[in-house]
Amino acid sequence: MADRPPLPPFTRETAAQKVQAAEDAWNTRDPHKVSLAYSEDSVWRNRDTFVKGRAEIVELLTAKWQRELDYALRKDLWAFDGNRIAVRFQYECHDADGQWYRSYGNELWEFDEHGLMTRREASINDVPIEEKERRIHGPRPEAERGRSFPLQ
Repeated sequence: MADRPPLPPFTRETAAQKVQAAEDAWNTRDPHKVSLAYSEDSVWRNRDTFVKGRAEIVELLTAKWQRELDYALRKDLWAFDGNRIAVRFQYECHDADGQWYRSYGNELWEFDEHGLMTRREASINDVPIEEKERRIHGPRPEAERGRSFPLQ
């Protein structure tokens, strides 16, 4: 099995690298690419849905990005310890009817010794917004990496 650096135990620097790598991958909206960061038997709680393994992760993400159009995400390191990382995030997208949303969430991540995520628990709330209220437009520009984002 190939390692997926950075590997635990995490430092502030390597935890931040892991968070940015996850943000970058999710902003591709490529379910197969994203799934490679997770172990073959990774378990998730995503809102009220529970999945296990890469195949189910791909199914969940495929359905997600079919309904969450023009999805753009920002993740922020909240805390870390050993092989665990806590993240807060916001993303924006719109539905097929054109209604925009900003989604706020927290994730708890746990990694194996190869740097693959074995557990992900995500709590997410959606807030309808007007298109003019958007502030996340595509992947994070290089100049904004490492910066926190406002609550509202």
